[in-house]
Formats: sequence, structure tokens, C-alpha cells
Amino acid sequence: MAGGLLTDLYELNMTASYLRRGMTGSATFSLFVRRLPADRGFLVAAGLEDCLQFLEDFSFTPQDLDYLRRTQGCGEDTLRAFAALRFTGEVWAVPEGRVVFAGEPLLEVTAPIAEAQLAETMLLNHVTFQTSVATKAARCVLAAGGAELVDFSFRRTQSPGAGLSVARASAIAGFAATSNIEAARRFGLTAAGTMAHSFIEAYGDEEEAFTAFAEDFPGKTTFLVDTYDTERGVRTAIEVARRLRLPGPVGVRLDSGDLARLARSARRLLNEAGLPGARIFASGGLDEYAIAGLVAREAPIDAYGVGTKMGVSADAPSLDSAYKLVGYAGRPVMKLSPGKITTPGAKQVYRAPGGDVLALREEPSRPGHEALLVPVMRAGQRLSGPEPLTEAQQRCRADLAWLPPAVRALRGPAPVPVQISEQLESLQDRLTQELTR
Repeated sequence: MAGGLLTDLYELNMTASYLRRGMTGSATFSLFVRRLPADRGFLVAAGLEDCLQFLEDFSFTPQDLDYLRRTQGCGEDTLRAFAALRFTGEVWAVPEGRVVFAGEPLLEVTAPIAEAQLAETMLLNHVTFQTSVATKAARCVLAAGGAELVDFSFRRTQSPGAGLSVARASAIAGFAATSNIEAARRFGLTAAGTMAHSFIEAYGDEEEAFTAFAEDFPGKTTFLVDTYDTERGVRTAIEVARRLRLPGPVGVRLDSGDLARLARSARRLLNEAGLPGARIFASGGLDEYAIAGLVAREAPIDAYGVGTKMGVSADAPSLDSAYKLVGYAGRPVMKLSPGKITTPGAKQVYRAPGGDVLALREEPSRPGHEALLVPVMRAGQRLSGPEPLTEAQQRCRADLAWLPPAVRALRGPAPVPVQISEQLESLQDRLTQELTR
């Protein structure tokens, strides 16, 4: 997909004007989140891989240009300029899986202004959605207290493409598997799945359905036990597992009702039947709050299937993200709009145990601090190939462990403070005075 039309019309209008007037200076745009959603103490960066792929592939096809000629009245000079456009700039970014906070750039693009401007819509699309989902998934991981999590969201995401992105983002955050087979194939994830209530209803008899499934999949049998009566379903699963002497791991899945009470009952029945290793899997409208409640009630649940609420980040389905010009043709720029003031210049974020510091990229590195943004693209080409997903997973795991309890809290969190360096603050004050004059 070349992607020339994967943008908003006003981006094309501005780009056409830049090109027509010979504005080819280098521009730096910064992509960041202005403020965290309610009950979010942090964000997990995601979406960078898709951004880099988009930038590498960017071009206008002949069909794109013909559409613009017919519908937007673009002149031939403009169309020739569009046809020649490729992304030739550089990108600095926070690697996927890192924890970030409000006001900190997730990525910065420096390129001729026409190229950097046209990238805005797609970069915001990828980063905003995938960071929202990765953050929601990470909160589920924190709530689960070590239990495994499986992405069950595909049937409820807003598109098949979104389903693939959710599977990948949740894997970065620490989910163990996904029900999405294509996502498992594409990203090297573990695919997981059991049976639906329709399978049991189709047989008419629960024991017959369990037997058929266990005979067909003896090495990975998890019985869905709540179609009719949950405790009876558990007993039926035990009978079938004993009779068939199943060689693989056995489990039961609870999908409705009082999950904590039913999990305790199932655990007791399984233990009494000599199946202490049988796993209990819970699903059904779960999110981090429901999972935390089950953990607080000491429900003996080994794994959770998390779907809709994670896949659409239901309580925070969007971020107040922005992609703003911070420098053009060698001069810093900024906005003074009320509530939307920006900080000028290309940035770096330095992390230390006491908090983060937002600084100008040109400032010297700070002893004892870690620089979060790293160069990932130069001259329109990635500096390295796509990284293994395991690296993003390791970064996320380490950053979540680093977060203080007050930041990890599901309700009323206190984010890590982000300070502005003296040099950046001085530049911002000077530029504000110049602009107000």
C-alpha cells in the first residue's frame, strides 16, 4: 500500500502550497499526548513498527494522482510534485513497550516540510490506537497478578486490521496468547482457543459434546462448562477426562455467573477428582477492574480471556494526542493556543529514578539518566530491520516493574513527574515573549 491518500485533505492542501511556493526547509514535528486519560498513570508506547513501514512505503500511485486530478482539481505541476514525493527524513522514537507520560514525545520526525506534514495522519492513527490498547492491556497484566491473559478481542474490534493491531499490542504488554489465528501467524504469537456454547448446543447433550471435542483434541482440551449448569458441567468434564484418560493438559472455562464462587467450586471438584493440575480459565466481559476484583477475592483462576473492553480500550478509547511543528528551517516554533501550548525544538526525554526530564535534543546527556528517544530512521530508511516482538515485551515488563505503586494504581494514579530542563524552559520563555510582541 503506497499510502499517498491515507491522509486528511487539509494535509494535501498544505503540502501542495508548500511545494508550489518552494518551501523545502527541514521541519521537525513532535508526536505526544497532551494529558493522560482518567485513571491512567502511564502509557505504553506502541505502533512504531507500522509507522516506519508506512514511511518507507510512502508514495502516490497513478490511480491516486488521477483521483486528485478528477475530484480536487489539482494542477499538473502539483500532481508531478506529488508523484515525486518520498519520505527522505529521519525519525527518533521511544521504542515500543517503553512506558511514557503526558507531554513526552513518542516520536519526532525531521524531514522537508511537505514530507513531514503528509505523515501526520497515519502516524497519529497508528500510535494513538495502539498505545491506547497496549496501555489497557498492561493494566490487565498488572491486575492479574501473574495469571496468564489471552486476547479474545478479534470479533469485537472495529475492523480486521484493528484486530491484528490489538493482538500485537496486547502481546507487547504481556498477554500470553491470542485467539486471532492470522495475528499469531503474522507476529509469531501463540494461538489459543477452546469451544463455543454453540458446539455444545449442537450436540444437545453436554457429555457427548465434551467427548467429541476431547477425542478430536486430546492434547489440548479445555471444557466450556457453563452452557447449562456450571457445577454440573465441571463434573461432566471430570467424567470425560477420566474416561478418556486424556494425555494433555485439561482445563475448564467459566464464562458467566459469579466467577470467584464458581472458580472455588471448580477447584474443589477438580482437586477431589485427582486433577490438581487442571487449569481454570475465566472469560466474559473482563477488564482490569474485574480481574483485580477476582484477585482480591482470591479466586483460584489460572488464566483470563480478555476481549471487548481491552480491544477497544473501552474506558479510554482515545488519547489527546498531537503532532505539532516544533522547528522549521533552523528556527524553533511553538503554539500559544490556550490549553494547547507546545514546547519548541527537537526533544529528548531523560529518565532517572526520581522522574523524567524533557530536554532539548541538543543538550548534553545527563549523568545517571537514560535517554528514551533513539534514532530509528535516517534518509527515509530504517536503521535496522523489524525487531523481534520479544524485545518490546522485555522492555514493557521491565518498565512496568519500575513503576511505583502509586503510578500503577488502577484508580486515582499519580503519574511520574515530568520536569522541563532549564535550557528548554528558557527557550520557551524567550520564544513566547517574541511571539506575543
